[in-house]
Amino acid sequence: MNKTLPYISFGLLGLVTAMLMAATVLEKMYGSSFAYEHIYTSPATIILWTLLAVSGLLTLIRCRTWRHAATFGIHASFILILLGALTTHVTGKQGKLHLRQGETAHSYIMKDGEKGELPFGISLQDFQIECYEGTSAPMDYVSTVLIEEKGESHTGRISMNKPLKWNGYRFYQSGYDRDGLGTSFSISYDPWGIGITYVGYICLLLSMAGFFLQKGSRFRSLIASICIFAAGCTSAEAAPRTLSKEAAEEFGKLYVYHNDRICPMQTLAREFTAKLYGKPSYKGLTAEQVLTGWFFHYDSWKDEPMVKIKGGAMRELLGTDGKYARLTDFISSGEYLLEEAMMNGDRNAYAANEKFSLVSMLCTGSLIKIYPHRSDDGLEWYSPGDRLPDEIDYDEWIFIKGSLDLVAEKVAMKDSREVVRLLGKIREYQKAEGGDVMPSEAYINAERLYNSSSCSKPLAMLCLMTGILAFMVLCFNRERRIQPVSIILDVIGGCILIYLTFHIGMRWYVSGHIPLSNGFETMQFMAWCSLLLGFCFRKRFRMSRPFGIIICGFALLVSMMGESNPRITQLMPVLQSPLLSIHVMVIMVSYSLFAFMMLNGVAALLINKKDSSGQVEHLGRISNIMLYPAVFLLAAGIFIGAVWANVSWGRYWGWDPKEVWALITMLIYSLGFHSRSLKWFRNPIHFHIFCILAFMSVIVTYFGVNFILGGMHSYA
Repeated sequence: MNKTLPYISFGLLGLVTAMLMAATVLEKMYGSSFAYEHIYTSPATIILWTLLAVSGLLTLIRCRTWRHAATFGIHASFILILLGALTTHVTGKQGKLHLRQGETAHSYIMKDGEKGELPFGISLQDFQIECYEGTSAPMDYVSTVLIEEKGESHTGRISMNKPLKWNGYRFYQSGYDRDGLGTSFSISYDPWGIGITYVGYICLLLSMAGFFLQKGSRFRSLIASICIFAAGCTSAEAAPRTLSKEAAEEFGKLYVYHNDRICPMQTLAREFTAKLYGKPSYKGLTAEQVLTGWFFHYDSWKDEPMVKIKGGAMRELLGTDGKYARLTDFISSGEYLLEEAMMNGDRNAYAANEKFSLVSMLCTGSLIKIYPHRSDDGLEWYSPGDRLPDEIDYDEWIFIKGSLDLVAEKVAMKDSREVVRLLGKIREYQKAEGGDVMPSEAYINAERLYNSSSCSKPLAMLCLMTGILAFMVLCFNRERRIQPVSIILDVIGGCILIYLTFHIGMRWYVSGHIPLSNGFETMQFMAWCSLLLGFCFRKRFRMSRPFGIIICGFALLVSMMGESNPRITQLMPVLQSPLLSIHVMVIMVSYSLFAFMMLNGVAALLINKKDSSGQVEHLGRISNIMLYPAVFLLAAGIFIGAVWANVSWGRYWGWDPKEVWALITMLIYSLGFHSRSLKWFRNPIHFHIFCILAFMSVIVTYFGVNFILGGMHSYA
């Protein structure tokens, strides 16, 4: 029995992993409620987790793991976390409460639809939406409530990421009524489970930190055996009419209210051009020239084939041979050609209609909200076509309604100097009316510099070509005399690392928050991480630099799978937590290490064909060393994310597909630690094959969830 106990534990671990994989697929097919009720919280699943925990504990005792405090602590922490989860499932309560101002509630609706009683009364006194200064973008939702218990009254405040705790209950801001006189709360009651789980998290983090200092550990022996850390082209076709580059640049310096924030017109121009054409420039014209061309010279642009159309059926409907259509192609004999396709639910028709509407909004002026006006309600922004408030001063009314018409008149007269002067007047008005709310010149110049310096696609191509060529040279060259290749990699990698550091830093400064809030930003950060890790490992691991550059190239390409450079927006209230940034950074470093291990495995298999067993073992030791920080960082990232979720929503685990697949990835890679029990891993080639195959779970976690399985995390 003693010999078979570890295999029972690993067998149960395999069953749990397979169950979790199947659950995410069934959730996609039958919905979240089905997966939650019939799999994640079913009695069979609870029994399976319990058997795994018990067998794991018995295995720890049988192997006398308690003699190594850190190793025992890591395994015991997971058992403690499972115990906390079971306690939450058995004793915890979740529910919803809706309140109108002045209304008092003594009960709430639980998740199963039953009525839950509160041991106190709670009433809504006030609700406010706090916005970013000078915008209508919500920064926080704040409810002021009154707690009445045992004849005493207490005032409390509930906002995003700051729940109200009272008598074991926690109230989270989850919604509000459109009239602002009512609000919705999520309620969580979990007096024991959270405490047990958090103790497990703390023990896990301390044990993982202590593991690297533990004498006699496999990691220390691997370190002793290998010291890694020791000392574009312009079209020949005629371009349509537009402003001169200088005049268009001045237009791009105007402030505009766009995406619920104040930004330079250049940002709107780039997003407009990229949305319409798929690229930030057209026929050698800057984005500002494209925007001003459509606005001031509509007749010259309406026949330009620059509206990118997806789908052969849609191109056939519009009568275009290539992938670009003219705006005039959308109308035939006074009929809008997309109407029927949209009624039939054609997604490509909706996408094309969105571009048509975007041009219409620009040409009518409604897209260009460049006129700020102060009122009792704060700063409001208007376009020339908007209806202005009745109390507005007459001279100001004339300026808002007529200044762009005057610019258009000077454009028609080709008087660029006067155009520049008039645009300067509009900018002076913006600064005077906006006052302290307006972004500084340094901020605007920084955003313009950021917009102009984006070059992810050519950079990705350079990384992939350089990395793959260097990888092939180093793979099939057993000689150590590769100094020229090393110098080239250092120069290219160093320049790209400096650029990415600058680019990420600029986006951070412009957005006002750490740029880790969407898929584009996280993949840019992963590209940066891979290059940095490549430099850290380069002295004794010559493959690290090409690996870092290759991963950087792929990460940059993936970052452009959606929008090539997605718009900068204000951070949603729920995302305004430092825990989120730490969670994402830790996870992305972990994924970068897993990618290194995968490429290391590919290199080992190629080298093995040349019968170089010593080099294969050397690469195996390197991957084994990387495995420890990679899995530990992934575990830390998962549980930091759980704490953030508990602070924001009142639950530390929601069985979202990305959460589940991150857990699956951690469970799969953790098998690599157990070569003493699983003899298969003792063979270096087998371990390299494992690293290659295990990376598929990382791919599913990031791409499979984002593009197939969906869920709350599908944006990242």
